[in-house]
Amino acid sequence: MRARPPAATTTVGDMTKWEYATVPLLVHATKQILDTWGEDGWELVQVVPGPNNPEQLVAYLKREKSA
Repeated sequence: MRARPPAATTTVGDMTKWEYATVPLLVHATKQILDTWGEDGWELVQVVPGPNNPEQLVAYLKREKSA
């Protein structure tokens, strides 16, 4: 059974609300880019090829919305 989120978390009923971001990743700076977003509370969800250029990677990130 999942524990309830902390009181500061924005919820709808028992559901946590999330915000999302998409970030283009530069091959030579991937770690730095992800570390910077991670320091701000963003969690990496997925990395996929870009829609217009499959060699360009795009990161999908999420974090809980603040109350």
